[in-house]
Amino acid sequence: MSGAVLLEVSGSLATVTLSHPGKFNAMSRVMWRELRTVFASIQQRRDVHCVLVQGENGHFCAGGDISEYAGFRFEQASLRDFHENDVWGGLQAMLDCDVPIVARIEGNCMGAGVEIASCCDLRIAADSARFGAPIGKLGFPMAPREAALVMRAVGELTAREMLLSAAVLDAAEMKQRGFLNQVLALDALGAAVQERLQRIGQLAPQAARLNKASFRALAHVPPAQAAINIIATAYDYAASGEHREGIGAFMEKRPPAFST
Repeated sequence: MSGAVLLEVSGSLATVTLSHPGKFNAMSRVMWRELRTVFASIQQRRDVHCVLVQGENGHFCAGGDISEYAGFRFEQASLRDFHENDVWGGLQAMLDCDVPIVARIEGNCMGAGVEIASCCDLRIAADSARFGAPIGKLGFPMAPREAALVMRAVGELTAREMLLSAAVLDAAEMKQRGFLNQVLALDALGAAVQERLQRIGQLAPQAARLNKASFRALAHVPPAQAAINIIATAYDYAASGEHREGIGAFMEKRPPAFST
């Protein structure tokens, strides 16, 4: 099973659920494409005033589906296509959505999960949630536009800590660093999220859409532009031994042996 991004609309609320049973909702290529389709459809709906993004079965999203990686990551063109079309297509559709987006986060929120959460306007987490992007263990960097997105959302020092030392941070720490709006005990999470959704749903939907358009127009441009500028050479590592070793070690359930 390649997982799915599920959409349910009830009244003015759209609920988007990341579903990949047995893989902590890790994002497959199919799921990235579905994320793009789902948010493009939400953007066109005037009856939706708020979006909830969540994961299934006690986790938000554990990252990318590494079991797929050997099929496309070791060749530059296919690696570029994955990041610039599949992944960024899904993330850009979220960023382009004028409807307020609330993330409900519990369990693992790693790599792709942090990227998806970074596209949300409000982030509410259980105190047991864990955050990170330990892809250095897999032998590859975060793609440029994805790194720019995460750096803006979590802050430069936190992004460097996640990517350069494979740090995994708890919810309390991420709230202190400004990434989360609220952190609650798991048994209080659902009620707090519902209260926030109801509050947003009572406000003027056109004003919310205009506010989000203003936020985009006022966003800091240089980091994103810098990311675009380095895309030409960003995927040169595709066929490298380090890249193959990192993913191969994960699939073989052994520590990676990177050459010095």
